[in-house]
Amino acid sequence: MSKTISIIGSGFSALSAACYLAKAGHTVSIYEKNDTVGGRARQLIKDGFTFDIGPSWYWMPDVFEKFFNDFGKTTSDYYQLDKLSPAYKIFFLDDVITIGDHMDKICEEFERIEAGSSKPLRKFITRAQEHYDIAINKVVLKPGVSPFELVSKETITRVDQFFKTISSEVRKNFKNPKLISTLEFPVLFLGAKPNQTPSFYSFMNFADFGLGTWHPKGGMYEIIKAMQSLAESIGVSIYTNSNVKKITVKNNTAESITVNEKIIPSDIVLSGADYHHTETLLEKQHRQYSEAYWNKRTFAPSSLLFYIGFDKKLQNIEHHNLFFDTDFEIHAKDIYDNPKWPEEPLFYANFPSVTDKTMTPQHCETGFFLIPIAPGLEDTPQLRDHYFNLIIKRFEKRTDQNVQKHILFKSSFCVNDFISEYNSYKGNAYGLANTLTQTAFLRPKLKSKKVKDLYFTGQLTVPGPGVPPALISGKLVSELIQKN
Repeated sequence: MSKTISIIGSGFSALSAACYLAKAGHTVSIYEKNDTVGGRARQLIKDGFTFDIGPSWYWMPDVFEKFFNDFGKTTSDYYQLDKLSPAYKIFFLDDVITIGDHMDKICEEFERIEAGSSKPLRKFITRAQEHYDIAINKVVLKPGVSPFELVSKETITRVDQFFKTISSEVRKNFKNPKLISTLEFPVLFLGAKPNQTPSFYSFMNFADFGLGTWHPKGGMYEIIKAMQSLAESIGVSIYTNSNVKKITVKNNTAESITVNEKIIPSDIVLSGADYHHTETLLEKQHRQYSEAYWNKRTFAPSSLLFYIGFDKKLQNIEHHNLFFDTDFEIHAKDIYDNPKWPEEPLFYANFPSVTDKTMTPQHCETGFFLIPIAPGLEDTPQLRDHYFNLIIKRFEKRTDQNVQKHILFKSSFCVNDFISEYNSYKGNAYGLANTLTQTAFLRPKLKSKKVKDLYFTGQLTVPGPGVPPALISGKLVSELIQKN
């Protein structure tokens, strides 16, 4: 029977769920508080420069393809997808590692750093591919309702992989600290330290080295535009500048939402907004999780971001660049163990205009810099300026060029903005980390335990942080709604 479904937020998971629910015959409406669709995956266009404000890595192309295939479409119906070659560079204090676009090139680079390392690398990635096949086709497709979802003939033989860590597995096979950092880097997308992330998540290494890094021409926002187009083509109504202020519950059942002071009756309410924030829209007796619960969770980092227009083409860079020229473990402790502003942070620099001329004026460069930081930190203009000066000087030194005098403009985004723009808990950027005690059925639930016809989707519930998991989360909650 067709239901009237109101969805809060318009990020990847919300758009995904909206498409599946509309396809099933429901009347679906999306309410987005900001003036553009996309949630955290928004876009900044200024003076001919185009920036992805949020996600900038396109991994797991198969997940995107499967999503559009479910509606009789392909990604190529909406955007051009190019494989990056090389995928990215990692700048260390005394060397630069270049990750190529296939395993042979990557093995050559590993051999350059440490003779004989390509053999254990191939074994490690083969194992990671097995994990990927199980994860993507079995584990992440479960709604997180029961621990028995993790029990299958494939996972039962790998149960130890949920209790070992990525860090222990990598360090067992590799001794060179640069190679260790290179292999531990991908799990940062899952939001936790490598020594707290189950080794089963090495499937991220296969996503990296095996499937490669891609770029949708025009930027990541092209995916949002594609999903919006698909959603509207199958009947989804999307309303921007529509801030949801309240979820009304009657007889323990979600009855309506209040949007811009207007009451919208709803058979089902689904939130793709921040999970913690969504529960504050309910009266206290209807909330599943206390403030103490959220405060004890391990959250993925927040970020200090800079969006910069340069008046010239930059040298010695690639599309994606990681600056690991300081101590990885000390920075990680400043995020997770003793939250504070790091003294010498690692950072990431993205220049999509290296491979995509549509994202910048001629002879210029579009630059996006990101410093991962602990959520909930003090955020002031003075701190932002201090850290920009810190990383830009290191960037100049590592890439052997002067860039500060070539900056046309600079915009920043940090903890305060994550809170004001996305109602993000403590200003986190990536959701809830995928640690052992926050995996699968141990994450906040897709379906409210206290309120009938109230559901959740996105990076704080299953499967977890990242764009591909967000697409899957939308599908999972839509199936759960259908089932119930």
